[in-house]
Amino acid sequence: MLAAHKSDKAVVSTGLAGMNLFAVCRWLEQTSIGTQVRTSLWLFPVIETVHLFGIVALVGSTSALDLRLLGLALREQSVKALAQRLLPWAWVGFAVQVVTGILLVASEATKMYGNIGFEIKMVLIVLAGANALVFHHTAYRSADTWGETRATPISAKLAGTFSILLWFGIVAAGRWIAYT
Repeated sequence: MLAAHKSDKAVVSTGLAGMNLFAVCRWLEQTSIGTQVRTSLWLFPVIETVHLFGIVALVGSTSALDLRLLGLALREQSVKALAQRLLPWAWVGFAVQVVTGILLVASEATKMYGNIGFEIKMVLIVLAGANALVFHHTAYRSADTWGETRATPISAKLAGTFSILLWFGIVAAGRWIAYT
């Protein structure tokens, strides 16, 4: 049987399904890193600013590639060459996002628990990752044959459409966190 109670606007489940995630959030928030980020006058804003730079690197580079997949920009370059130039920036941006995101969440983990904006952002990140994996293991394998043609296969166009929508959704959900 599940036991639940209200605490800090969050429902805590102590059954198997809940695994007492709120307790984990509370622990994370009380770690020295979580406490330091939360209580420092300058640490949270600095980390958040670096998080924004990571967004620029990640979403900027993936969006440029997505627009090329859609045939809307950078058509004079092959997809393969453009990907080789942009994907390292995407990976750097992603790494910055992961590190700074963990630090930010650690400082406010109990606030993130049950925050619909945060939950949507996490789901969209998983979907964006799945979209990238599927694209790179299917359509992108034949990118050499596309050469410098302006047209890309429909599978590449769909991957680009989903990618750009997902990453802009992630940014919007990230902003929404503060208001939910």
